[in-house]
Amino acid sequence: MESHYYIKLPDNKTQCILCPHMCIISDSNSGICKVRTNQNGILISDNYGVISSIGFDPIEKKPLYHFYPGKEILSVGSFGCNLKCQFCQNCNISQVSVDTYSKEHNNYSSEQILKLALSRKNNIGLAFTYNEPTVFFEFILETARLIKSNGFKNIMVTNGYINLAPLNELHSYIDAYNVDLKAFNNKFFKKITKSTLEPVKETLKSIVKANKHLEITNLVIPTLNDNPLEFEHMCTWIANELGNNTVLHISRYFPTYKITIESTPVEKMLELYEIAKKHLQYVYIGNILLSEGNDTYCNSCKELLIKRIGYSTQIISLDEKGNCTNCNQKILNYFN
Repeated sequence: MESHYYIKLPDNKTQCILCPHMCIISDSNSGICKVRTNQNGILISDNYGVISSIGFDPIEKKPLYHFYPGKEILSVGSFGCNLKCQFCQNCNISQVSVDTYSKEHNNYSSEQILKLALSRKNNIGLAFTYNEPTVFFEFILETARLIKSNGFKNIMVTNGYINLAPLNELHSYIDAYNVDLKAFNNKFFKKITKSTLEPVKETLKSIVKANKHLEITNLVIPTLNDNPLEFEHMCTWIANELGNNTVLHISRYFPTYKITIESTPVEKMLELYEIAKKHLQYVYIGNILLSEGNDTYCNSCKELLIKRIGYSTQIISLDEKGNCTNCNQKILNYFN
């Protein structure tokens, strides 16, 4: 499949304009994502329809806590990523070369994925996840259009490192985003992910401007992005630029890939949780089972609304419109 976002250059070179890397790619070479290859002056999406993982998940696993809680979502992923996170938890599919995966995995059509989505009664739609969906752009666009035309919802779990033109095209079909905000300093982004912070901030603002549902995940890595002052700066930016009702998931890190730092201490998770709650109405702790940081409370009367244990969800005090049954405060825009 020919890529949608690229420019042809002299000497059979191409420039990909899908993400802020803006890779200039010589003939027979690939961009930083390893899945967009210049073939004789034409930029090809090598992973079009190539699926690494597909299956039904609880919506909470994305994680999305304020978007149809208790429902299921068909989740699909491919290969490749436009970041080089040294702590990547899916490095076996995100950090592989083109010739690694194509012989070992199945191809799916958009119609086959729709058929699978229709097979599950509690399913609300399709989530593009596991690897970075941005580098799967052409297949996402085609499949999301088909899914939406059949009455389903589309979700994108992303690092947010995408240019605004393709992102705006996705807004027509994507209903909800979870964006992994990996840190709030550019030094971390450059050193640990080989990218930059500012485009991710622009993505977040674009999602809110497009009136799409947004939740943010921040993976807390000891000594790298767990500074309380920096974390509070991130929380105040979210509150001021995106709204204090933006959902934030603080996720516990475990050693993986190239980072061998010990797991995030529970005490650090709780410290940052308390900081975030000063600025944001809905804050959750992920990748760890604790007695707090899982449930949803009314931001007005503090009534318990949703009880969660792992991915098990129990609706306690929400009416059919997503309002608190105790004080009638609007809590969820996407419910039932």
